[in-house]
Amino acid sequence: MPDLAAFIAALPKTETHLHIEGALPFALLQQVRPEFRQPPASWARDFKFRDFAHFEQELLDMAFSWYTSPARYHEAAKVIFAGHLTRNVRYVETSFASGVVEFLGLDGQEVLAAIRAAVPAGLEVRVFLGIHHNGAGPKMLPVLEQALGWKDLAGVDLHGTESFPIEPWTVPYWAAARKAGKRTKAHAGEFLGADFVRRILDELQPDRLEHGVRAAEDPALLAEIRRRGVALDVCPISNHKLMPGVTLETHPIRVLFEAGVTVTVSTDDPISFGNTITDEYTALAERRGFTRPELAQLARNGWQVADVPAAVRTAMLAEIDRIRE
Repeated sequence: MPDLAAFIAALPKTETHLHIEGALPFALLQQVRPEFRQPPASWARDFKFRDFAHFEQELLDMAFSWYTSPARYHEAAKVIFAGHLTRNVRYVETSFASGVVEFLGLDGQEVLAAIRAAVPAGLEVRVFLGIHHNGAGPKMLPVLEQALGWKDLAGVDLHGTESFPIEPWTVPYWAAARKAGKRTKAHAGEFLGADFVRRILDELQPDRLEHGVRAAEDPALLAEIRRRGVALDVCPISNHKLMPGVTLETHPIRVLFEAGVTVTVSTDDPISFGNTITDEYTALAERRGFTRPELAQLARNGWQVADVPAAVRTAMLAEIDRIRE
């Protein structure tokens, strides 16, 4: 396939770092906020948010105009997952924010069930509970403890501003999640540097790091990440628009990749960045110099970490290898 677009389209892809609130389809936002006649300014190719607070304020304003009930989660998830299938994404890991229980009064199990009920044939989906650094107050801690018993919850993910303290409940909760058979993730290394990534790695012992790109600043840390087999779920366009000093042309994913770290590619919050998984692969090819065999390896990495039966993984890797050849 000489055409790059056709090559990317043919790859069976995964999406392993997706916030469902941040993936709100623009058409649904327009239903409840008709003043959004045009997509947000942040969809522009080289837009840069002032800081994380700027990004978070705009995202929350858009997302929670829509996400007010489990039914709304279900309706949005149907559109989101259908879009994945059109781009040949066959496996998705998405999270929903535990804050909807605390601040909106929604039932977390009902939100989880609503998302799961929207999964179409041909797509595997795993749902995580995203918990902010300060997300386990007296009201929420019992809910979080109960969540470890939710059958259809794949795991937990540490969300929010990295500069917030890691509170005392966090380490034992991540250990309890592992004991309960849940997968564990944590956001780190998007704004704070390699020292913070190392702290998260050592204290929380997550299966995967969301972003983690500032680990590229410390070769010894990269070697440790590689030794532990921890994958980094990287979102290049998100980082390009949000991280100070980072562009697609200088993105650390190249350093991570060449150091032998397992990196995957995802979109993070498409309602804020105006991106699709196809855009991510295209940007890496056109603006970061990834070759087609390297793009195929990124797709392989997604399947290597996917929570799927071995036979499915083997079949997907074989399909990628046929396309790469």
